[in-house]
Amino acid sequence: MTDDILFSAADGIGTITLNRPRVLNALTPEMIAAMHARLDAWAVDSEIRAVVLKGEGKAFCAGGDIRAVRQASLDGEHEANARFFETEYDLDYATSVFPKPYVSLIDGICMGGGMGISMHAKYRVVTEKAMLAMPETAIGFFPDVGATYSLSRLSGGIGMYLGLTGARLTGADALYCGMATHFVPSDELGQLEAAIHSDPGEIADILDSLPRDAGNSELADHRAVIEEAFRSADVLEIFVRLAEDESDWAHQTLRMLQGHAPDAMRRTAALIEAAKSMNLREALDAELATALDMIRTPDFIEGVRAMLVDKDRAPRWSSPAIA
Repeated sequence: MTDDILFSAADGIGTITLNRPRVLNALTPEMIAAMHARLDAWAVDSEIRAVVLKGEGKAFCAGGDIRAVRQASLDGEHEANARFFETEYDLDYATSVFPKPYVSLIDGICMGGGMGISMHAKYRVVTEKAMLAMPETAIGFFPDVGATYSLSRLSGGIGMYLGLTGARLTGADALYCGMATHFVPSDELGQLEAAIHSDPGEIADILDSLPRDAGNSELADHRAVIEEAFRSADVLEIFVRLAEDESDWAHQTLRMLQGHAPDAMRRTAALIEAAKSMNLREALDAELATALDMIRTPDFIEGVRAMLVDKDRAPRWSSPAIA
């Protein structure tokens, strides 16, 4: 246990609190190791009947330190990067097979590694303040932490759309497409936690009593265009369909994609398509092989520089353009 991640147990409920609010609860290797060890212990602890995961402050979890990954690649510290991704993906898998109810309370930003420790759980509760995204193609990477598996299970081209664009989902969007399972207003999270602690019954019954109306989903508003344009794993085909569509939204989406790393989009589409026939462990293994290759590429080094280091937001991609 470190101050960056807190563990507590009361009334049969184990609580994990990500506790780096100044950096949006971004994950460190030490936090990942501590969380995995505690989940392993709670899995066999007869006094623990469920686990709740939450973030301190205004964010749930903004992901891992991708700038450190870039620097390690530049410094030739490839073994350190391999250990980081292996341990992170192992934790993501552990959340999916945890033998007791595991409830993620997503209030605020949830991106990258934050998605990995939350989206594989059976219960994913969002609020009106939730913002979920996997924006990796904008930095020359791909949606990892098991996201290719999760996105491949979404219907109607939504997974391909989210993976390629990195579009931000509201709580209503996440509930609509299946990335979230339940909704609760942000100011009622405390009441929900109290109910989970006080009721020895089924967690599912408590969550199913929550309000179903999360408000309007913009994702739903554009469902028809998404289904038409993103129905294949051919990125060029997707570009063509968006260009042929008459809506402003389709053209805005195309312009967004034209700014993302071409090779990252090709690999993302291929991984999401392949994950349709994989289980989560297989998808994570495929992601690991891809990640360890991509973090050495010029596009990744340049993308992280432009978006997260120098922040000029003007990456110069080396891979061949889509069209």
